[in-house]
Amino acid sequence: MTTFVIADDHDVVRHGTKALLEANAGWKVVAEAADGLAAVQAVEKHRPAVLLLDLNLPRLHGLEVLRAVRASCPQTKVMILSMHNDEAYVIEALRAGAVGYLLKGSPSAEITAGVQAVLAGRRHLSAPLSEWAISALAFKQPDQSDPYYTLSPREREVLQLAAEGLTTAAIAEKLFISPRTADTHRANLMRKLALQSQTDLVRYAIRRGLIEP
Repeated sequence: MTTFVIADDHDVVRHGTKALLEANAGWKVVAEAADGLAAVQAVEKHRPAVLLLDLNLPRLHGLEVLRAVRASCPQTKVMILSMHNDEAYVIEALRAGAVGYLLKGSPSAEITAGVQAVLAGRRHLSAPLSEWAISALAFKQPDQSDPYYTLSPREREVLQLAAEGLTTAAIAEKLFISPRTADTHRANLMRKLALQSQTDLVRYAIRRGLIEP
């Protein structure tokens, strides 16, 4: 049995993707997640063969989900299913460990073929994407002068949740940490990113694509 987890904040997309996958003999969707934190928890619980992952997720951005899954469940292959077709998103996803990138709206046959390719150990990109250019760029190291890369995984989680308007107490509850620890993470990320206020934090998160404007 080949198992899958689907992470997307739209019910219709999740249900349609599940039906498509389970039309193949021996494929089963063992969990669905509507936000990033739930996606990480589902993968850690079920250890699926493949995680089909949207990028624009609440509570934790898809790229951070990808990084967390690669760290905690390296045997799970992560395939992005996104509406974003610009190279910046694709390259960042490949750098973070994605083995495939499918565009929403791709024909059902292409999605199935892409999953089959990934299961066979190959990388798969939707046809409109420039694979040769992405291959050339994907392994360039990110700009380490960007202060975002100085944040710890936990600080990135706190950044997104704070940008979505959660209080320190709510962040602590979501991440299963104490309010004092959550406050410390928030203070540290504000210092590292040179942010002075909640407004600065929200604007920064929007610029990075962590939340919608």
